[in-house]
Amino acid sequence: MTDTTTPGKTGTQALKKDEERPSVGGGARSTEVVKLATEKGRTSIADGVVAKIAGIAAREIPGVYALGGGAARAFGAVRQRIPGGKPNVAQGVSVEVGERQCAVDLNIVVDYGVPIAELAQAVRENVIDSVERMTALEVVEVNIAVDDIHIEYDGDDNSKERQLQ
Repeated sequence: MTDTTTPGKTGTQALKKDEERPSVGGGARSTEVVKLATEKGRTSIADGVVAKIAGIAAREIPGVYALGGGAARAFGAVRQRIPGGKPNVAQGVSVEVGERQCAVDLNIVVDYGVPIAELAQAVRENVIDSVERMTALEVVEVNIAVDDIHIEYDGDDNSKERQLQ
């Protein structure tokens, strides 16, 4: 990412008073302009907010089975089984947020048979659109690491062993 990151900060600082970002409404970009910093106050967006938006946007694409590496997914499964436990929508997502820009790294698991290059492009486009629309931050890159392929089994433990041999 470029020089816009601020080490030690928990989120992005607002834009300077004279800088503006396009506002975005429902689905299409609006020509209305919103300021993240005005004489009445500043708006900052935490890294966790951007990570959640990116995680939800990535999961919206058909063919994405899960986000996160094996250990993270196992820990997440245990967390969901605990009464009151909630899924971590930012699992498998790391972000770097600056004053006006951010970068996103995703670790995904894809369904078997899905064209991975096309899936990665669809995920990238949806993440960029969602983050930019909701935060007014420019997404400079979305790096995607495909960690695994999900294969459906018929549930019989013996059939799993046979299929793996």
